[in-house]
Amino acid sequence: MPQRRRPYLSSPLSDPELAALTQLANGNALHLQREADRKARLASTLTLFHPAASTTNMPQGGMKVLMISDVYFPRVNGVSTSIASFHGALERLGHSVTLICPDYPVGQVDEPGVLRIPTRRVPGDPEDRMMRYRDLLALAPSLAGEAFDLIHVHTPFTAHYAGVALGRRLGLPVIATYHTLFEEYVHHYIRWLPRRWLRLAARRLSVHQCQQLDALVAPSRAMQETLTRYGVTTPSTVIPTGLSLESFCHPQGAQDDSDFRAHYDLPTDARLLLYVGRAAFEKNIDFLIDMLPQVLAEHPTARLIITGEGPAHDSLVRRAQEVGVAESVLFLGYLDRHGPLQAAYRAADVFVFASRTETQGLVLLEAMALGTPVVSTAMMGTLDVLKEGEGCLIAKDNHDDFAAKVNRLLRDNALCQQLAKRAQAYAASWHEDAKSAELVSLYRQIAAESLARGSK
Repeated sequence: MPQRRRPYLSSPLSDPELAALTQLANGNALHLQREADRKARLASTLTLFHPAASTTNMPQGGMKVLMISDVYFPRVNGVSTSIASFHGALERLGHSVTLICPDYPVGQVDEPGVLRIPTRRVPGDPEDRMMRYRDLLALAPSLAGEAFDLIHVHTPFTAHYAGVALGRRLGLPVIATYHTLFEEYVHHYIRWLPRRWLRLAARRLSVHQCQQLDALVAPSRAMQETLTRYGVTTPSTVIPTGLSLESFCHPQGAQDDSDFRAHYDLPTDARLLLYVGRAAFEKNIDFLIDMLPQVLAEHPTARLIITGEGPAHDSLVRRAQEVGVAESVLFLGYLDRHGPLQAAYRAADVFVFASRTETQGLVLLEAMALGTPVVSTAMMGTLDVLKEGEGCLIAKDNHDDFAAKVNRLLRDNALCQQLAKRAQAYAASWHEDAKSAELVSLYRQIAAESLARGSK
C-alpha cells in the first residue's frame, strides 16, 4: 500500500485553518495578559509586607492578628460593619490587625492594614466577589515573617479554607466568628432544591467547618446554642459586636431632620418608619410592608423608608405594589454611614425591624444611639440586644401586634421621648472598646493554649 505523502510545511494554510489559529493565538494572548494582570495585582499586595511595616509602634504585650473575610467595604452588611468595628477598636487598644479581603472593581478605599486579593465574580450575585484561593495562599511566605499570634476568619467560603490552610502552614491557631445562620436563608437563593435538604446540608457544612477551628466566636447566645444543637464541640464564646458611640452620638456634618425630608421630598408632617439593612429575603422586610396598611389606617401620612441594596429589592417593590402601599414605601438604596444614614436615623419617628434570623442586630443599637425609638420582634440574636422599655417596644411576630405598637408610638409623643432618652443610655453600654477587650482576652487564651501544645 503506497505511503500517504505528508504535505510540505511550507504549504499555504486554508482560510479555516488561518481563522482557527488566529482565534487560538488571540485567546492565548488574552490568557497571558490576564495572568500578567493577576500577578501584578498580587505583587502590589505583597509589597504591603515591606520589612519596615513589621516594625510597628505596638506597645509591649500587644497582639498581632490576621483577619480574613470574603466580604468587606464597600460591600455593606453586618459582617463588614463588625470587622470594621473590631479592627478599629483593637488598634486603639494597642493591638495590630491585618485584614485580607476581596478586591472590588469599584467603590473601595485604600486603608492601612487592609490587603485586597484578586477576585472573580460570583454567578448570579452582582454584589459579591470571591477571592482567588491560590493568590491568598501565595501570601504565606510574606505572612510568615509578620509574627502573627493567630488567624481570625469571618466568613465560611474562601476565607475559611484559606485561613485553615494558612494556619497549618504558619503554625497558628485559627478561630472564626459565626456571623450568619445559613440554614435560614440558603433556600431563598437555591430555589430548585428542597428546603429541608438545604437546611440539613447547611448544618452539616457548618459542623464540618467549625470542627476544623481552635475556637469559635458567636455574636449572641442564641447563635451559640444553635451551634451546640448542631453538634459542634469546638469551644465557643459569646462576644457581640460593639458600637462606635463616638460616630453615632454626634453629628458628622450630617443633614438634620428637615434637610433629610427636603432632600427626599417628604412632607414635614409625614411620620417616618425606618428600616436599615440589606434588602435580603432573610431580613423579613415583606413583613413590614404587609403590616403597613394597619399603620396607614391610623396615620395616613406614614412612610416606610427602606435603606440598603440586595437581591430582594425587586421582589419588595412588587410586594408594596401588590399590598397597595407603593406610594408610602420609599427605597433609598445604600446610604453613607457618616452622613446620610445618620440623618435617616435622626429623621425617623420609629425604627422598625422584624428579622427572624439575625445573629445580633447591630442596626438596633445604631438607632438607639441616635435616639430613635425601636419597634422590633425579638428572635435569635436580637433577644440579647432588646430589653422592653430600654429604648424599644418588643412586638410579637404578627402584623396586628407589630402595627399596634408602631401606632402607639406615633400617637404618644411623651412615650417616644422617654424611649429615646433611655435608648441612648442603653446603647452606651455596648461600646465597641469593651467588646474588643473581651475579644483580646479570648485571643490571649487561644494563643497561650497553642504555644503550650507546641512546647510538648
